[in-house]
Amino acid sequence: MTGRARRYLLYPLAIEEIKQKYHAVDLGAKLENILRFGTYPSVFDQPEKEAMEELNEIASNYLYKDLFQYSGIRKPDLLIDLLKALALQVGNEVSLTELANLLGKNSHTIESYLNLLEQSFIVFKVRSFSRNLRKEIGKKYKIYFYDLGIRNSLIQNFNPLDIRNDIGALWENFCLAERMKHNNNNRILANYYFWRTYDGQEIDWVEEREGKLFAYEIKWRNKNPEAPRIWQETYPNSEYKIINKNNYLEFVM
Repeated sequence: MTGRARRYLLYPLAIEEIKQKYHAVDLGAKLENILRFGTYPSVFDQPEKEAMEELNEIASNYLYKDLFQYSGIRKPDLLIDLLKALALQVGNEVSLTELANLLGKNSHTIESYLNLLEQSFIVFKVRSFSRNLRKEIGKKYKIYFYDLGIRNSLIQNFNPLDIRNDIGALWENFCLAERMKHNNNNRILANYYFWRTYDGQEIDWVEEREGKLFAYEIKWRNKNPEAPRIWQETYPNSEYKIINKNNYLEFVM
C-alpha cells in the first residue's frame, strides 16, 4: 500500500562493503582486479580464469537469455550490438541520433532499448548539466555500467591495466558507479550530471544536492588541474575536487 513500502537496490558489491573485510593496503592491491573483473559476489576474489568464465556465463545467461525472454525483445542482435557500442563509448558523450546511425536503426527503437537496459540495472545514464548558459551543451548524455566485469565481458577485454588504452574510461566508470552505490546505500539524494562547453571545457561529475553544486573531476593519473574558469565564473558557490587513486576512498565511502 502507498506509504508502506520501501525500495532497496541490490548492487554488485560496493567498496564500502569490501573494505569491511580488507585493510586499505590490501584493497589497493585488489583495485586492478576490480577494474578488470568487477564486483559481482560470485566473481569477486576469484582467480582470473574462473572470474572470466563466470562473467561470460552471467552475460550469456542474463543479458542474452533472461533479458530477451522476460522483456519480449524482438531484435536480440540489436541489443547485443547496442551493449557493445556502449561498452566501447564509456566516458564519452553519446546521443540517440549517433547511436541510431551507428546501428542502422531509428532513434525511438534505440531509446526503448536503452530504457530497458537502465531498468534492468545494467547501465545508468548521466545527462549533461546546463543552466542555459549559451556555451553549455545540452541533450547529450554519458552511459556507464554498474559493473565493469560485465562491460569488459561484452568486449572480451580482460587485459591487465598496463597494456590497455581504456584505463581512463575504466577508472571514471568505477568511481562514478561506486559513488552511485554509496549515495543510494546511504540515502543521499542527489541529481547527477556531467558538464561540458562547446569549446571543450568539461567536468566529469556534478552532483546537485542540498541546494548546492558539487563538481568532481576523475583522474587516473595524479593530476590536479583547477576547475575550468567558465565554471568558476558561472557557478562561484559550487565546490570542486579532483578524484584520483590517492583520495578515491573519500569519494566512494
